Amino acid sequence: MSKHHLSRHRGTSPCYRRDMTAGLDDVGVIASWKALLQTYNGVACKLDQALQAAHGLNMNEFETLDRLIDGGAEYRPMKDLACDMYLSQSALSRTVARLERDGLVERKLCEFDRRIVDVLATDAGRQRHREASRTRLTVLADHFRERPQVIDLARPTPE
Repeated sequence: MSKHHLSRHRGTSPCYRRDMTAGLDDVGVIASWKALLQTYNGVACKLDQALQAAHGLNMNEFETLDRLIDGGAEYRPMKDLACDMYLSQSALSRTVARLERDGLVERKLCEFDRRIVDVLATDAGRQRHREASRTRLTVLADHFRERPQVIDLARPTPE
């Protein structure tokens, strides 16, 4: 990887080139950070509202289903799921409990190690995820159509 790239974090999109921050002072860096947070919060709020209205899922519930289903495994240990999420262990536990109550996931003890709790998506959970994924795509596509410069920032740069 060239010196113009930041390292990649496991499972995330390519990071931005270093030269994009050239000339930014501390105030510029903080202002950029606040703009990023404002953008994220705006789109996350729209996404949360759309998922709730159309599918009865909040964004945490959708993201939990997404990580379960897109991971490709039949089940995931709660601990592994927690590592992939931005939620605390207790918030994830409450989220999984709501999904389980709604019949979208099941929790079971690992047959090899009874200390491990496995989580798996049910057929109903997979169906809800498929439907909600279309809503997510629509909300995000609308957001990026209104802000094409954001797409340019996320594209990997040639090495």
